[in-house]
Amino acid sequence: MSTATYDQIEIDDMTFHPDSQLFTYPCPCGDRFEILIDDMVDGEDIAVCPSCSLMIDVIFEPEDLIESVSYTHL
Repeated sequence: MSTATYDQIEIDDMTFHPDSQLFTYPCPCGDRFEILIDDMVDGEDIAVCPSCSLMIDVIFEPEDLIESVSYTHL
């Protein structure tokens, strides 16, 4: 089963919030798409907007996650 998504976004275009371990990206509705780094480590690649039904595919490599986690422990 395939999920229809609004767009595909590179992880480099997203904002990482170390305190919440969350990647975010602006949503057209005015809120933001969100995905936890733990979910991405587990293989999830869909970020959802909590205010509307839109979702995006997050394009990333496992190395991208390691870099983000290492920044939080500096």
